[in-house]
Amino acid sequence: MTFQVVGLRPEDFAAFFTMCADELARRNARKMVVTASPGTPCRVSLVDAEVGETVVLVNYEHQPAKTPYRSSHAIFVRKGVQQSHLAVGEVPKVMLSRLISLRVFDHDDMMVEADVVPGTELKGAIVQAFANPAVSYLHLHYAKPGCFAASVKRA
Repeated sequence: MTFQVVGLRPEDFAAFFTMCADELARRNARKMVVTASPGTPCRVSLVDAEVGETVVLVNYEHQPAKTPYRSSHAIFVRKGVQQSHLAVGEVPKVMLSRLISLRVFDHDDMMVEADVVPGTELKGAIVQAFANPAVSYLHLHYAKPGCFAASVKRA
């Protein structure tokens, strides 16, 4: 079974980088300068931000479905980056060294499975999840902080 990991769209976050601190606070967001790397994974580029880069930490609704699984959480977005375009079957390097939580959803946006795996085992876990024809998509989360990392679709 083939899959594709999908980063978020940069245009959804560009305005945050033009806002002052008060405007950001009203939108549950903050600008930050990265002081250590790795540790600040961008959800648009699917790459860790480098020391000195400006990022926005924003509350993002990654699961907008009208089900009990509707959810939002904090994510980092780097300034001025392009959306990642990973090859089919490719796991982003930023996930390989982290513990990843998989949340597996059906066509009704209901969670049907969940697991936690080391990033080095992520590809196999995704393939296994999509072996179930009832599975529509997956959400990946960085397991320790619990933050949304990326969505995965069938390809």
